[in-house]
Amino acid sequence: MAAQSHLPLLLLLSFLAVVSAHNITDILAADPQYSDFNNFLSQTRLADEINTRQTITVLVLNNAAFSAVADKHPLSVVKNLLSLHILLDYFDNNKLHQITNGTTLSTTLYQTTGTANGNVGSVNITDLKGGKVGFGSAASGSKLDSTYTKSVKQIPYNISVIEISAPIIAPGILAAPPPSANLNITALIEKAGCKTFASLISTNGLIKTFQSTADKGLTIFAPNDEAFKARGVPDLSKLTNAEVVSLLQYHATPKYLPVGSLKTTKDAINTLASNGAGKYDFTVSTAGDSLTIHTGVDSSRIADTILDSTPLSIYSVDSVLLPPELFAKSPSPAPAPEPASAPSPSPGPTPAEAPSPLPASPPAPAGETPAGAPADAPSSAAERSTSPGKNDGVHVKASAVLTVTVTALSALLISTTFM
Repeated sequence: MAAQSHLPLLLLLSFLAVVSAHNITDILAADPQYSDFNNFLSQTRLADEINTRQTITVLVLNNAAFSAVADKHPLSVVKNLLSLHILLDYFDNNKLHQITNGTTLSTTLYQTTGTANGNVGSVNITDLKGGKVGFGSAASGSKLDSTYTKSVKQIPYNISVIEISAPIIAPGILAAPPPSANLNITALIEKAGCKTFASLISTNGLIKTFQSTADKGLTIFAPNDEAFKARGVPDLSKLTNAEVVSLLQYHATPKYLPVGSLKTTKDAINTLASNGAGKYDFTVSTAGDSLTIHTGVDSSRIADTILDSTPLSIYSVDSVLLPPELFAKSPSPAPAPEPASAPSPSPGPTPAEAPSPLPASPPAPAGETPAGAPADAPSSAAERSTSPGKNDGVHVKASAVLTVTVTALSALLISTTFM
């Protein structure tokens, strides 16, 4: 009995535990001035890492402060930079101004990557007094180039989001070479059974575009060799050079889209072929673990992941993706005109011979329906008698649900009272 009496309390605690879970994407989405920072957290999948941590602080930058650095570097470097702004501890306004001895070093997510030497993966937080708190790299000789601006969101002691004035730059963090510099995209695609596609992007000069775009984020959907042999695939030799290039560009999007991002993407996805003349986009649907691309002309299943490493994803697909801008289905042909040899109808009476119109028939008596009248259109009276019935059905269902709910609550209260 005692165990049963604690059941409502346990349910409440379980509910509160679920509510306390945080989502950094939703937190930052409430303020558009953090949209760039928020988008890059999603692109690099750091948002998922943040959401799985129970104690964490995110040092967020507004669009102006963040884009000044992010726009100049490849996505892999931006990911490292963002990781340095994610502290593996909880700091809110009060704690920042009550730091023991006025200064502390906090480990960041960048330290967990294994590429940070010494204190490069930590942040120096110092109370500068007068209401100011400074932030900088913990590496020896680094300056406190950033200061605490304001509190954005706190869920004690789970997550704290605070704004700082400028990016924290650790020594060497911006000097990493682009990951595509030593990556052979063509060889990866060929090895995965997509030799025809690899040959096409090489001979049409697309590999250079892919290589340069990969630094900022790129996802390639490579049709396998069987896809080019399938029925309905257009004869590429009948396309102009510009159309072939657009078709190949349609198989890549200038974003890093890992599987998790593809599963949650609801909007249409732009491609390298997207421009003002045509949209050249597609959508993705999910069914369990299966992902399907829909172009508007055909659809294709994503068969396998060839590569998934920030900032580049490469997938093999079962079909050639056909953009409607190039391969829209033609409309049905209009009906052919009547042949000229068809006999013409007999001439009608001339205006002079036309019979005078018959007098209007008297109105039918009220309540009578002529034989053969159409029965598919309900009368206004029938509509009036049908509508209340529909509303009553909804009302009865709602009342039944309410009755069951009240009865259940009453039983719970009674059983709790007499325990």
